[in-house]
Amino acid sequence: MLNVILPIHLLYLNGGENKMMTFPRNLLVADKFAKVNVIESFHSRNLKDAVFIDSVTEIVVGYNAKVEWTKIQSENTATTHISHTEVVQDTASYFDIHTITYGGKLVRNNLHIVLNGENITSNLNGLYVGDGDTLIDNHTLVDHAKPNCLSNELYKGVLDGNSKGVFNGKIFVRQDAQKTNAYQSNKNLLMSDGASMNTKPQLEIFADDVKCSHGATTGQLDAEALFYLRSRGIGADTARAFLTVAFAEDVLNRISNESVRSKLIELIDAKLLKGQS
Repeated sequence: MLNVILPIHLLYLNGGENKMMTFPRNLLVADKFAKVNVIESFHSRNLKDAVFIDSVTEIVVGYNAKVEWTKIQSENTATTHISHTEVVQDTASYFDIHTITYGGKLVRNNLHIVLNGENITSNLNGLYVGDGDTLIDNHTLVDHAKPNCLSNELYKGVLDGNSKGVFNGKIFVRQDAQKTNAYQSNKNLLMSDGASMNTKPQLEIFADDVKCSHGATTGQLDAEALFYLRSRGIGADTARAFLTVAFAEDVLNRISNESVRSKLIELIDAKLLKGQS
């Protein structure tokens, strides 16, 4: 885990004028042995202004550097947000990214990471919570270009109402990237009959000495777990909410900054528990 360090907060407040467009662009270069924790959060000034956001972020993680990036999308239901994040890692570097989406009308996140050195670690964590007519689309590519590297990817979704989710994740292992360890998992909960999920985990491997796995699950809450909580006197709606919160917090607990982690747990729990008794 990363040492606790004071984070840099990039705060975007959009709106105040209907039908506006913004094009934020960030470049972070973490030199060798550097340690940095960045929080990038997007919020709406009000509940009605339609905003189009097209954001680009480039991150260079130098030799033995450690970077943690937390991206928070909490926008109104009139916002369209398209983003692309490009990451290049050097030898012995560590990169941890958390993509947390619980707002917006149409959200598309492209994440492309190149492991361009040996003994690199990359962790990709994502949580998306949709309701109403929200569409949340995550596309990831982890490019293992050199040997002896590790990548872990966990994306979880909770979809309610008529919301739709998309996950398209690819692990690409080049011919020279022997001794690669790469893991990818996408898990989704559908909370209503109108919610839907399209998931496509992919492995493209050109090396022969690797350990790689990928998988995806989409369904409802565990009936046995629900029965257990109901048998302890917990109401049906509350039991469903508790299990959903536990499902989501698995991703949030991977955020190292205690203040950010606690606040996100509070906000996500409030959204998932809304209307539950």
